[in-house]
Amino acid sequence: MDQPSGRSFMQVLCEKYSPENFPYRRGPGMGVHVPATPQGSPMKDRLNLPSVLVLNSCGITCAGDENEIAAFCAHVFELDLSDNKLEDWHEVSKIVSNVPHLEFLNLSSNPLSLSVLERSCAGSFAGVRKLVLNNSKASWETVHTILQELPDLEELFLCLNDYETVSCSPVCCQSLKLLHITDNNLQDWTEIRKLGIMFPSLDTLILANNNLTTIEESEDSLARLFPNLRSINLHKSAGLHCWEDIDKLNSFPKLEEVKLLGIPLLQSYTTEERRKLLIARLPSITKLNGSIVADGEREDSERFFIRYYMEFPEEEVPFRYHQLVTKYGKLEPLAVVDLRPQSSAKVEVHFQDKVEEMSIRLDQTVAELKKHLKTVVQLSTSNMLLFYLDQEAPFGPEEMKYSSRVLHSYGIRDGDKIYVEPRMK
Repeated sequence: MDQPSGRSFMQVLCEKYSPENFPYRRGPGMGVHVPATPQGSPMKDRLNLPSVLVLNSCGITCAGDENEIAAFCAHVFELDLSDNKLEDWHEVSKIVSNVPHLEFLNLSSNPLSLSVLERSCAGSFAGVRKLVLNNSKASWETVHTILQELPDLEELFLCLNDYETVSCSPVCCQSLKLLHITDNNLQDWTEIRKLGIMFPSLDTLILANNNLTTIEESEDSLARLFPNLRSINLHKSAGLHCWEDIDKLNSFPKLEEVKLLGIPLLQSYTTEERRKLLIARLPSITKLNGSIVADGEREDSERFFIRYYMEFPEEEVPFRYHQLVTKYGKLEPLAVVDLRPQSSAKVEVHFQDKVEEMSIRLDQTVAELKKHLKTVVQLSTSNMLLFYLDQEAPFGPEEMKYSSRVLHSYGIRDGDKIYVEPRMK
């Protein structure tokens, strides 16, 4: 049988990990020795192979000599073959079947949709625990074949595969803990529920950058579909537009971590409001959008939630509000405190026996106030001394001796007094 044209796995392996590129190092998996073949194999007598092989973007189309793969790769447990030109599953099988301890395999961005994966080929993947098929356009039939032959598969990556629907597998995959299926076009929740049926042990479900619409499922059904789900990522789920969809996440009995950035429902809220309202609605989560929810933050958020909804009409108040009122009681609205500096004040200006009530700007300096008072007290600014008396101060008047000092720095308020005296010659 003719070998496919292009570069082989073994050819690329020998070039990348030759002694010139990877100097000899002692240790497990290093310096694998293979005797030179009589035919003058291009392999070096000694290659320095790590247990993690990264051969991405190398133009690989085929396996090459299987005996040589077996001799070199007995210790390898991670293999990255992403962005190559592998289009025949038989060639992939030749590589993988000769890497007996392989646990991680990345086949992203290879045109493998051009061939059919037979179960006999998929059997060579049996020991793989983490499989990456991003942008491979792998069909669901291919995925099902893999699932039937990988009894220990724990993590599966199916991103960028243009999925609009999910096809249920004839058998459940009990071992899968993490499914990364971002950047597809899964809109209807009925497609997501199929994932729950196929992967009942799922711990982490990453659905970011799909166009997921409302979660149309009863609470009991959600609990049965995802009984072990601990983490869900719904970033940029464009169709989530009501709080009821968020509330339904509480149906997952083991949910602890949620990611919910970039969904339309939350766009009208401030960053603070968004986080507090989500934390208050999701009582079981310990991490939101990658940040840990501390005990103090949860209580603050739940109290905020009560005050946020306390003025809403009864028919618009969520059920969670009543739960939290039972927990904390009815709270008083927070007092609105304006911390901005006062812009003006009404003060009494005393000069000799005269008293005049004036409104003065507090953003002006002492020198500017003196100019303003010139016509009132008939004194030049150079011949004028000012004293400020805080109506609550116990120490008497304070001389306003620094011309450039701004008036609001004295803490002047309505009802305070300013005394003007001529400078003694």
